[in-house]
Amino acid sequence: MKNILRLTVFAGLFLGSCSKDFLEKDPIVGVTEENFYKTEADAIAAVNAAYATLQFQLSPAGHFRWFWGDIMSDDSEKGGSGDNDTNTLLQLENFKGTSNIDLLESEWGANYEGIYRANVVLEKVPPIVMDEKLKARILAEAKFIRAWNFYNLVIMFGGVPLADHVLAPSEYNLPRASAEEVWNLIERDLTEASEDLWVRSEYPLADLGRITKGAAQSLLVKTYLWREKWTEAKTTAEAIVNSGEYQLVADYADIFPVYGENNEESIFEIQYMNASGGNFGKNNANEGSFTNVYTRARGAFGGYGFNIPTQDFVDEFFKEGFEDPRLKSTVFRLGEPMGDRGIFTIDATGGFPYQYYPKKYFSNKSEDAPFGDPIPNGGTNDRVIRYADVLLMHAEAAFKANDENAARTSLNLVRARVGIPSINFSGQALLDAIYRERRLELGLEAHRFFDLVRTGRAPAVLGSLGFTAGTHELFPIPQSQIQATNGALTQNPNY
Repeated sequence: MKNILRLTVFAGLFLGSCSKDFLEKDPIVGVTEENFYKTEADAIAAVNAAYATLQFQLSPAGHFRWFWGDIMSDDSEKGGSGDNDTNTLLQLENFKGTSNIDLLESEWGANYEGIYRANVVLEKVPPIVMDEKLKARILAEAKFIRAWNFYNLVIMFGGVPLADHVLAPSEYNLPRASAEEVWNLIERDLTEASEDLWVRSEYPLADLGRITKGAAQSLLVKTYLWREKWTEAKTTAEAIVNSGEYQLVADYADIFPVYGENNEESIFEIQYMNASGGNFGKNNANEGSFTNVYTRARGAFGGYGFNIPTQDFVDEFFKEGFEDPRLKSTVFRLGEPMGDRGIFTIDATGGFPYQYYPKKYFSNKSEDAPFGDPIPNGGTNDRVIRYADVLLMHAEAAFKANDENAARTSLNLVRARVGIPSINFSGQALLDAIYRERRLELGLEAHRFFDLVRTGRAPAVLGSLGFTAGTHELFPIPQSQIQATNGALTQNPNY
């Protein structure tokens, strides 16, 4: 799958801007939009171009998943070289962010670019004469990509413009749909995609990393949890479990290194490669990740030092009277080796006073890009949904559906993998244990803030950090978008 991402530029000629400039350019080697979208190869190239948007992290400002899921939570802090290093991120972290922050604009734009490219596939591919099973799969992949981008938008901004087709110029000033309408589209797309996507074992090795039936079902479980459809979430999670396509990796430490990519636990993983020759411009054709360098320690380690784990997060790993084994795979602590880059000391990290650094997306020096600038070419995949996540979602849904036995079973499978005692709690204590397990198991994987908001715990947990109920469950709509639509878009409350 990492190889197919090199094929996106050609299709991207027809999936980018529809500006006058674009329309006036001469055709390249005789290819135009009118004679593209004719063959099976064209269909594959088009969906590959939609896949490429999953990789966007700088477009043009940074908008990493861990910005929103980790730094906005109690698990990590902004870090960097100080308050003035990406100060707008500090404003967001302190729940003082405004609607003119470029990070929000870039997140908004990247998601709508993904929606647009998916819509092009859904419009242009159906008439192509090709293998019907493959066509159905390609269309289902596009539906997943559209649903994924709308999912990101709705959990961050609430109701957003429902661009469920390629928009005509007369439709550019769409008002906001309700959050309910956006969730309905996400649920419909994922349900339909689940019918036509292939299971993981059906894909040849060269296509490892493509969207699978299990990925669509897993995102559908998340959707059901947000909508409090507990029975549907439980049933869909059980379908994933019963498929036999996934299992927990035996050693938790083997999940996150480069050698652990696309393993038996991986359900949805955004693919990156370390040899793309990318740069720090808008990375719409860049296959490398910037997460590696942004979250790596400064000084001798050559990173930027963002996403610093909090003491409260680290302390959570000791609250059962022992050190949870997952801590050593989640966080670097003083005195530990940082891979092949050296020993973590304050002096080695440039004198910055951080006691911890994130470990899950760390890359070794030996894994740097072999040519060009290694900084924007990290090869570490983004583990978005793992089987452990599905088991914990099942545990939560089962509890809410009054099946505590099933909830305990799934919860204890995750705990057994790391060799810690089973839990026999009932009632609220069981639900609290499930929530806590999500924090430990999925720590620094960009889940925490949204878990807190989704479950209504954010005001109590984040209130001391500035979170205000009724406001900070959502981020502000970018002011530039409100202006661009001549006010058709309205702002979220209290911004």
